[in-house]
Amino acid sequence: MRPYKHPARGARGLLGALLTALAALAALLAVAPAAQADTTICEQYGSTTIQDRYVVQNNRWGTAETQCIGVTDSGFRVTQADGSVPTNGAPKSYPSVYNGCHYTNCSPGTNLPARLSSISRAPTSISYGYVSNAVYDAAYDIWLDPTPRTDGVNKTEIMVWFNKVGPIQPVGSQVGTATVAGRQWQVWSGNNGGNDVLSFVAPSAITSWSFDVMDFVRQAVSRGLAQDSWYLTSVQAGFEPWQNGAGLAVTSFSSTVDTGSGGPGGPGSPAACKVAYGTNVWQGGFTADVTVTNTGSSPVNGWQLAFTLPTGQRITSTWGATVTPSSGSVTASGLAYNAQIAPGGQVSFGFQGSYGGTFAKPSGFSLNGAACATA
Repeated sequence: MRPYKHPARGARGLLGALLTALAALAALLAVAPAAQADTTICEQYGSTTIQDRYVVQNNRWGTAETQCIGVTDSGFRVTQADGSVPTNGAPKSYPSVYNGCHYTNCSPGTNLPARLSSISRAPTSISYGYVSNAVYDAAYDIWLDPTPRTDGVNKTEIMVWFNKVGPIQPVGSQVGTATVAGRQWQVWSGNNGGNDVLSFVAPSAITSWSFDVMDFVRQAVSRGLAQDSWYLTSVQAGFEPWQNGAGLAVTSFSSTVDTGSGGPGGPGSPAACKVAYGTNVWQGGFTADVTVTNTGSSPVNGWQLAFTLPTGQRITSTWGATVTPSSGSVTASGLAYNAQIAPGGQVSFGFQGSYGGTFAKPSGFSLNGAACATA
């Protein structure tokens, strides 16, 4: 986000308007070329692109202290996060990666803004890396507006808190609980002086997850905070730190918004699929060989296979894909040489791991957000 993140928690009024104007100007001046491995950004609103598809932004707006991010081809890591702000006020920044438009800075090839009524699904996947010596939340932000605006403050912000550390809370007050996308959440609602905020807080940390953004959008609509005629303008994944924050990381991110009869040929889009999961198990250890078949009629570009390892299992090494994190809900992402799966084609990868107790296989797989059959 830019300075409109939680503005009601500090001085408001003309100062907020000035910050908004300055942020818009900074966005125009700070856009950098596409990121290469280990690109470092320390500029206040510096940004770059990754995968020719997403924007990564430093987005330091609540403090004058230095913040730097190291950008990789799959996400970013906060490498320096000086200073702190009171925990009963706004956070000091929102380093993040996004699909869509933010203060006129739109990600390459995005089809956002898109009218909600035209969106059939919006599959996304995110993996986080956490630290314990900081006060922060890990927030996935979804922005909605009555108009297809690409600049300034949107009318409604949906925040999905994957994790929080320290004495912090969302805008407003807790209004109940809800099950969304198969998970239980605390639900908070309020207004920060510039926009409505609907927050979903996980009761325990989530490190990696694949879900449909529209499940949360429909919650906003059902609660009167948006309408089907409104627009989805951006989806963003990052961190709001209040104190410190070095080491926080987004290790992988994907986002696709399917509108109308759009096909599954674009990067990160869903496809029909089948998964074969073969194992070799010994006492305390195992290997897994995974074959993913594209059973659809269009190629899958930029594939990501999400599944949850049974409790007690941990990945120790991989081949043929990047798999993050090492336990729990994990996501396998294709490498440069096998990122596409042709119609009727297959891709294979594997990993070695350890386990405790009784060995079991994962019970479900999803390819770019779409559930797969198992062989």
